[in-house]
Amino acid sequence: MTVTVRFAPSPTGRIHIGNARTALFNWLFALKNKGRFIQRFDDTDVERSKQEYADGILYDIHWLGIFPDATEYQSRRFDLYADAMERLKAAGVLYPCYETPEELDLRRKVRRTRGLPPVYGREALKLTADERAELESEGRKPHWRFLLPNFTADPFETERTEITWNDLIRGEETVDLASLSDPVLVRADGTYLYTLPSVVDDIDMGVSHIIRGDDHVTNTGVQIALFKALGAEPPVFGHHNLLTTTSGEGLSKRTGALSIESLRSEGIEPMAVASLAVLVGTSENVSAMASMDELAEKFEPASTSKSASKFDPDELVVLNKALLHAMPFEAVRDRLAALGISDERAEAFWLAVRGNLEKVSDAAIWWRILRDGPDELPALPIDDRIFLRDAFDLLPEEPWNGSVWRDWTGKVKEATGRKGKALFMPLRLALTGREQGPELADLLPLLGREGTLARRP
Repeated sequence: MTVTVRFAPSPTGRIHIGNARTALFNWLFALKNKGRFIQRFDDTDVERSKQEYADGILYDIHWLGIFPDATEYQSRRFDLYADAMERLKAAGVLYPCYETPEELDLRRKVRRTRGLPPVYGREALKLTADERAELESEGRKPHWRFLLPNFTADPFETERTEITWNDLIRGEETVDLASLSDPVLVRADGTYLYTLPSVVDDIDMGVSHIIRGDDHVTNTGVQIALFKALGAEPPVFGHHNLLTTTSGEGLSKRTGALSIESLRSEGIEPMAVASLAVLVGTSENVSAMASMDELAEKFEPASTSKSASKFDPDELVVLNKALLHAMPFEAVRDRLAALGISDERAEAFWLAVRGNLEKVSDAAIWWRILRDGPDELPALPIDDRIFLRDAFDLLPEEPWNGSVWRDWTGKVKEATGRKGKALFMPLRLALTGREQGPELADLLPLLGREGTLARRP
């Protein structure tokens, strides 16, 4: 059996880090098992679903390093759902209901007052053909419910019916179907809710493993029953914990909180996002993985905590720095060229400055300093100015090599008696205008003697 997984968001907005966590769990699981990854858009809500969001989601997952084996749209598969609907009707497990939302709400309140669970009482099953015809003559259109197999003979005498599965992440899970209402599969306007198209597609596409957020645990009991009603063996299910903001709020595509698009625009590296999205809330230490293969080696679904995990964007900055500090020039060559960093000094420059960057675009700041000098020289005490003039007089002649900084500062120390911070800080300020930055031993050969002398106060 080929392991087949799917990532199935609704294209009603751009995905956020929580959605990316689900996509990455599926991608890494497929990667580890040499399986297939299907990108499926659950776009049956035709009013809210937009192609621009679907395109944006594809762009986001590609940026993260996820490349689907197939891309599917539920809006193009309605014939399959209609066929499944007819099969369920013929089997007597899909029945029409005519209650309005107000009527349903009132019935739930009545059940609560009687000490009964507020589930649907299957009143529609008692309607005769004449009563249904009369309701439809009044203009009512039915919605359709799936009759859960939580009874022996009489559907009005429900009994505890456990659906149990060995969850890939959470271990053994159980849902009692008697505690649930028969789910609506088809609305009165003929549109489908999530459950039916999802199960039909999982069967048709040969999905072997469904990995998703743990807000779907209860849905799984219903879906397993529906798989069996359609004559299919249910796939393996896995439910990972959800991510929240640092304040504990849930994430939403509609609010754009921590969207992949926004993180990308802030200059965060894809593997920083992937590393934190996958490893946070697991028993693994969160560290920056340089590639998907490396992250796949760390990925172990069962190590995921059952409680929600808080996603701290500040951790992304730490991971981003770690990735950049080890990133080879070849991996960033084109991005540097786009910043105007492309002459013969580009590789040496990158190796010199990468340890001081939070994001790649920061390299442009240091390139400008290297090319044009400090943006603004800080005010220096008169004794530091005198020291600098003397120091620049001692600048070695070219050709320069990697030892020029050591040679120069050695002469300056001997001539002036200065050492430590008193020696190095004025030189750093004169050369870069900043108190901190890349090693001057690496920058000085890039400046050259002429470029260095141009910074003499």
